[in-house]
Amino acid sequence: MLLFLWIETSNEYFNFDWVTFLGTGYWFFWSIFILSLAGILTAYSSLLLLLGFLLLWERIELYLHLCHKILILLVILLCVILMFIIYKFWKERWLVAGLSLQIFAPYVHLVSITVMVILFWPVAFYVARLERKVRMRRYRMTHSEKKRLKKCNVITRLRGLQVAVGLPFLLILLSLYLMPLGIYSPCIQEKENLGPKPTIFGHRGAPMLGPENTMMSFEKAVEHGAHGLETDIHLSYDHVPFLMHDFDLKRTTNIGEVQPESAFENPAFFNWDFLSTPNAGKWFVKPELRPFYNMKPLSEADKERARNQSIPTLADLLTLAEKERKFVIFDLHCPPPKHPLRHTFQHLVCLSQQYVRSVAPGFQHVGRLVSVETLAKNNISIINVDYKKLFPNGLRDYKAANIHINVYTVNEPWLFSLAWCSRINSVTTDNTGLLSQLDHPHFFMTPKFYVFMWLLADIISVLFIVAIFCFHWWRETEKEKLFETSSTRTDLHIAMKPPARVVESPWTLAALYPALPKSGKEHQGHFNFAAPSKKLLPIKNAVTPLKPGKHEIQPPMPTTVFELTQAPTRQATSEATFQTTLPTLKVDKPTMPSIEVPYP
Repeated sequence: MLLFLWIETSNEYFNFDWVTFLGTGYWFFWSIFILSLAGILTAYSSLLLLLGFLLLWERIELYLHLCHKILILLVILLCVILMFIIYKFWKERWLVAGLSLQIFAPYVHLVSITVMVILFWPVAFYVARLERKVRMRRYRMTHSEKKRLKKCNVITRLRGLQVAVGLPFLLILLSLYLMPLGIYSPCIQEKENLGPKPTIFGHRGAPMLGPENTMMSFEKAVEHGAHGLETDIHLSYDHVPFLMHDFDLKRTTNIGEVQPESAFENPAFFNWDFLSTPNAGKWFVKPELRPFYNMKPLSEADKERARNQSIPTLADLLTLAEKERKFVIFDLHCPPPKHPLRHTFQHLVCLSQQYVRSVAPGFQHVGRLVSVETLAKNNISIINVDYKKLFPNGLRDYKAANIHINVYTVNEPWLFSLAWCSRINSVTTDNTGLLSQLDHPHFFMTPKFYVFMWLLADIISVLFIVAIFCFHWWRETEKEKLFETSSTRTDLHIAMKPPARVVESPWTLAALYPALPKSGKEHQGHFNFAAPSKKLLPIKNAVTPLKPGKHEIQPPMPTTVFELTQAPTRQATSEATFQTTLPTLKVDKPTMPSIEVPYP
């Protein structure tokens, strides 16, 4: 926001630098410094934002370094402070930004749609990915999971994420599509309704081509086709009107070299004999003191001419204007306190209209931004107003009353185009050389062309958005089909594989199990089986001899006694292995070795 505001108010850079000069006493392009600072901070923050987005895209955890944390906090703090200062002490800049939207709104609309199309790529990717997750979960879901989802439905949450991401995007996009219905731009009109080009008044002459308020500056304005000349008038101590804008001589003369102790004195306290001696042009050729950052380089002849300039009088300017048949508009500054003309000035102002009309019938009194009724009462048909105050208040009443409108100070081509499309009669400008060359307003278009451009941009953006969505949807669908195919093959492979045949070896403990006493089966844990003291019954009828199948025939193994090896530790016990062979049994005299079975 700060960068946008500062770019759009480039027409006010000189005034900002001049105000800071009054406060600091040092001339510097503070406006360009703030513009560069805002650009660097915006680029830095945007780069961090882009890197964070890419890391999240790759599912990498974000970790912001402490230096970046401090810098981000400083950026936020600085922007808040500057925005507060502008809002508190320079509210007019907000009006300038609003005026710029009247010119740039159609192009901002097109750029916004382009940005939304670019942003739709990650949005469509995310929505399509969530849809694939929903389908995969449904595919894997079992009957028990379906019951559990009634209490905690994960699929509903995924659907909610889709709505949370996609719905705001669609609403913003829809509002952008309908934005032209609410756009008003004076430069969107039929060609036959376009008014004539505003005439140009040179503000203090042509201060980009020569030192301001010098005869060189006024002559340069005349050379570049200025319709009139604008200046500021002070009254010297000996009643001579001279041309000067500032309330001291420090910035536009070499008073610091001639008489340093008087550098900050009001020039009205000096006699004309002294005021005619300081040089009023050497400062202009110094690079560090040039008033405008976008000035064209001066030729050597113009540099030499500028070095020989002095403070002119009002009579010198009127002589030039009479010779070149130019209009002159000026501001008469009130003499400071303790000036001999301080009290008579008030009387002069009150009687100026009648006095001027009686002495010079051709002169006209120029009014300010007052009501049409007040202008008509004072018989004023010309107003000279600040453009920042005129446009917000409207022009219809003044145009209907046939009031000639002159606005100041217009330096940027877009602002001059706005005045042209609004049928402003004349403008006061520092940039006489550039504005005099314009033969058509910038950003001008007919309503039919704008409607065509609007519909074409909307249709193309819709086609791109549909194509991007279909591409992501198709890609996620292919991933889903690949997953289902691989899952089906795995299930089919498991189903076709014959179950492992469990063949119980006849030479196991199960063969002896029926011969154990019933009481021994009920014991758990570590227990011992010993041969009973009583004579056991023969077990040849109790144990059915097991015969191995043909496919289980194995080489004969040596006959040994059944043993159970127990490890001394618990871990070894759990990993104990049975070493079993066919026990030696005598049918007539059955014997049972002592066995210790560990409880697993």
